[in-house]
Amino acid sequence: MITLSSKDPRLPDLLDRIGLVSVLLTIPALLHAKGIAEGTMGLTALCFLGRSWLLRDWGWVRTPWIVIGGAWWVWLTLCSAPLPAMHLGEGGTGSFVQALVAVRFPLFAAAMEFAVLRDAAARRWLFGLVAAAAAYIAAQCVFQFAFGRNLYGWPRFGDGELTGPFGMPRAGPPLARILLPSVLPPIAVLLGRPGVWPSIAAYGLLLGGVAVMVLIGQRMPLVLTAAGLLIVALLLCRLRPMVLSAGVLIALLLAASPVIAPAAYNRLVVKFSAQLEDFPSSHYGFLYTRGLAIGLNNPITGLGFDGYRTGCPRPENFRPSLDGKHPDGGGVGNCWVHPHNFYVQALADGGFVGLALFLGLAIAWLVPLARGLWRDPDPLRIGLFATMAVQIWPIQSTSGFLTLPLGGWFFLLLGWGLAEARARVGPV
Repeated sequence: MITLSSKDPRLPDLLDRIGLVSVLLTIPALLHAKGIAEGTMGLTALCFLGRSWLLRDWGWVRTPWIVIGGAWWVWLTLCSAPLPAMHLGEGGTGSFVQALVAVRFPLFAAAMEFAVLRDAAARRWLFGLVAAAAAYIAAQCVFQFAFGRNLYGWPRFGDGELTGPFGMPRAGPPLARILLPSVLPPIAVLLGRPGVWPSIAAYGLLLGGVAVMVLIGQRMPLVLTAAGLLIVALLLCRLRPMVLSAGVLIALLLAASPVIAPAAYNRLVVKFSAQLEDFPSSHYGFLYTRGLAIGLNNPITGLGFDGYRTGCPRPENFRPSLDGKHPDGGGVGNCWVHPHNFYVQALADGGFVGLALFLGLAIAWLVPLARGLWRDPDPLRIGLFATMAVQIWPIQSTSGFLTLPLGGWFFLLLGWGLAEARARVGPV
């Protein structure tokens, strides 16, 4: 039997290997077993802390995004502390505990950047699994579009959305996040080869992915994909004709959708246009107005973790809609567990202090992700940067920031992007 002591030099390497396996297992878990993903992400974070303790290596805590992220987490935890006399932590002990353990998410990303993905082989394994996940979602969507049901027998959802490998309309959000990092590296390789057929294959890969995003019929994932492509076109000159072709394809598919995909047309064009025209009185307008009211009523500390959920039903936070047509802003009937926006959520949870820290954290993430891309436009790094940039963009509808599975995809791609940046251009 092989035994290891805390002084055994092999133990940090063992923890790194366990962390890598946990990161790789997180990908299929985020698809179909988010409870397991919670465990793999937590295990990765614990292995990283154990490695740091064994090696007495804590230099990573001085990294700018770690410093700001730590300050944001500490502030969120303090705001969630159950101290009714100070009007803190009104969500109770449960919210306080959730705030405490939320540190596992940034630690998961830090583990990927500083330990788990140091080796190029580990990053290649990660790319392969993410690309396989993208192909799996896309293939299920195409099959469901063609035959009415996915490979597991589940039909389209109520409004006609393609659900891919899921029973609910959840295919668009993860695919929008992993599509560009999955297709840009092979596209770059194909374009570098001589002859016509590799170029045709490259165009087919990107245009096929974009077509699937349109046919899925979910508005925000399509918008995120289009915005990411614009960033790609800005940074990768040789892909600009391809991105232009993708834009033309989106327009043509939307124009033809009343015939080939009426459900997608109804959601992407009819409903989306109606929401934009009447945004102040829409569900999203009510959500954002309520979040602003919670922040204005609790400007310093917010209401702690899950502050939107606990504060939304309270009459003191009922604020007139932006157009003044609804004096109670939708009342209790418009409440939800989160406000569908990262920044409104940060405001409700931690007040304007928490919002400022979260905004600083977003910038601290984007700076290393973007470093060196203009002079060295690596396709994989550009795909990861574009994906993270559009996810952090404030004007959009989002899931809960620390909610799986999308919160897991966010921090997985963040850690991967930071690791690729560190490997390519070194520390900030």
